[in-house]
Amino acid sequence: MTIEIEEASSHEALPLLSLNHVSLLCRSVWASARFYEHVLGFVHIKRPSSFNFNGAWLYNYGIGIHLIENPSIDEFDSIVEPRPINPKDNHMSFQCTDVGLVKRKLQEMGMRYVTAVVEEDGIKVDQVFFHDPDGYMVEICNCDNIPILPLSSCPFKPRTGSFKKATPINCGFMENVMMESLSMDMMNISF
Repeated sequence: MTIEIEEASSHEALPLLSLNHVSLLCRSVWASARFYEHVLGFVHIKRPSSFNFNGAWLYNYGIGIHLIENPSIDEFDSIVEPRPINPKDNHMSFQCTDVGLVKRKLQEMGMRYVTAVVEEDGIKVDQVFFHDPDGYMVEICNCDNIPILPLSSCPFKPRTGSFKKATPINCGFMENVMMESLSMDMMNISF
């Protein structure tokens, strides 16, 4: 038997387009779906009828949340009491327009949350962290205050159009795709 080992760095990244959905195990599909609908504004969408397990698909903001019911989830998670809200724990994050309003609405709903502020070069990002019914952490923030700057020194090189086509050799396809997407987003926002 021959085993061939290839270096991962010798290949381009996978041809991904975007994040499609996050799948979460939950104790009660009803309770979790209600949370994602009423607290975060997701809506139920049709899921394949061929599935032979209880679950729900929800969608909004360009992303899906797929809930899979597993009433014995506590067997896999030794923490059955509410865990502390720790901003350094695994979490999903959503952008918002008004962090103050988010905090007021969470208070009205009687939900526990913690806040944090990140500051970079005089720019502040406000963050609010809380748990869903199964203990998954959710962050709501105004993270768009901090610009997305690639660590690479690659200049933008569009794949089409009349822009200058010269790109240094050290810049890869994904860096160019990222810069093109960022530039297009910036142009869409500016109009």
